[in-house]
Amino acid sequence: MEGARDRILAAASALLTEGGREAVSTRAVSAAAGVQAPTIYRLFGDKQGLLEAVATHGFATYLTGRTARNPTDDPVADLRAGWDLHVGFGLANPALYALVYGEPRPGESPPAAVAAAGVLAAQIRRVAEAGRLRLPEPVAAHLVHSAGCGTTLTLIALAEQDRDMTLSQLAREAVIAAITTDSPAAARPGPAAAAVALRATLPRTSVLTPHERGLLGEWLDRIASAPR
Repeated sequence: MEGARDRILAAASALLTEGGREAVSTRAVSAAAGVQAPTIYRLFGDKQGLLEAVATHGFATYLTGRTARNPTDDPVADLRAGWDLHVGFGLANPALYALVYGEPRPGESPPAAVAAAGVLAAQIRRVAEAGRLRLPEPVAAHLVHSAGCGTTLTLIALAEQDRDMTLSQLAREAVIAAITTDSPAAARPGPAAAAVALRATLPRTSVLTPHERGLLGEWLDRIASAPR
């Protein structure tokens, strides 16, 4: 059965690449994979389950590449590199990228998008721990995610000869400038950045009770979110 699953995923991925989401019909996948339609339903539940499995399978290599990269001493530089990898993956795999990010549904995210968001959150956490983050971690992550996805989808929509990667570079630097402070060695961070940095290390603090950690976390979130 594992062999059938692999054949189905390979067939569906090829159809997606060649013709987009509309090409991934149960009939077409069955014919390409050499299986009966009930096998697809038994393994994936329905067409949406199959599409989510295709997305997760397709994103696996990309996510492995991001997590396998050895972090440098500069988490902001690592965040910048992560942006470039994200945009590059989307342009190299437009149909797959559109499958994951092109049709958002309120309160729902494909497993592939959830996994990618976890990688981004870890990068944002490193920036916070270094005292370089000026916004609360969730806000910073949402800002990077929304700007990165918007930029990638915009570039995908353009004819290849009309794509100007300067757009990605400008968007990347604008977002990084909005969420980070100068290097602590060059300038003292303000109270918001200090609060964000302390908030990032709070889960590893063992001298406080859970109630005390919760209370301190609430205070730090308030400082980090205060109008500047």
